[in-house]
Amino acid sequence: MESLGTFLKNRRDRVTPAEIGLRTYGTSRRVPGLRREELAQLAGVSAGYYTRLEQGQAETASEQVLDALARVLKLDPVETAHLHNLARQSTNPGLSEPPPEEPHPRVLTLLESLGETVPALLLGRRGDVLTWNRTAHALFAEHLSYDAPRDPQQRPSIPRMFFLDPHTRGMYRNWHELARVHVAYLRLTAGRYPTDARLAGLIGELTMRSDDFATMWATGDVSDCTVGAMHLQHPTVGTVNVDYQVWLQPDSPDHRVEIYTANDSTSSDAVRVLTQHTSRAERAAERA
Repeated sequence: MESLGTFLKNRRDRVTPAEIGLRTYGTSRRVPGLRREELAQLAGVSAGYYTRLEQGQAETASEQVLDALARVLKLDPVETAHLHNLARQSTNPGLSEPPPEEPHPRVLTLLESLGETVPALLLGRRGDVLTWNRTAHALFAEHLSYDAPRDPQQRPSIPRMFFLDPHTRGMYRNWHELARVHVAYLRLTAGRYPTDARLAGLIGELTMRSDDFATMWATGDVSDCTVGAMHLQHPTVGTVNVDYQVWLQPDSPDHRVEIYTANDSTSSDAVRVLTQHTSRAERAAERA
């Protein structure tokens, strides 16, 4: 997990004096970005207070101070929200085991109403697949059991699949772009839920087992995950390009419905073939 001080230092190192109009008069600098005292002065706080804040020795930080720091550091709205989340954490939060996540009945009804023509799935807080329709399963994880999400201990984890499953990694032509999005969103989630033991365990596992994840996590990037494009080389239907959009759930704010739509005629045909294939498989299973 990440501390407020770590995030502040990471962002302080990214902002150069020239970006905010500071003159350095040609003097040599031992830091890549702003000095602590420079950031403190621009934010309107004392250098001593800011130093204690970055070192985790200050007990609190007001919203006004955090907003001032965000302004100087040129944080976007998502990064600013992450900054506030980190500031609300205890200096030494204890981890706790959260209860198993379950899809809300309204979400299950929503997915059922979408049918099989539109690939869709429901993701939990940590990126676990809580449920999916058969077309989404066939599009993204046909090498896994369709029933896997029903067991909380066996649910497919999208972050694990992205970084630890060669089949998944080999399927995405824009893997690096999407992997960075997953890491940045996982950091945002970690700021929201600093005591989630399962989340901490996931981050620790991926850091230890994937050099790519460790490198991306070390950048300190944080962002939300709402819309984007996926470019796949599917083992069954070939090239598929889809756009994804996230639907947040008021009844379950930790959960996200992801909907996928083909963005060209070839991809539409490929999704249609998968839909027909899954429909035949489902009918065969019902007859058996």
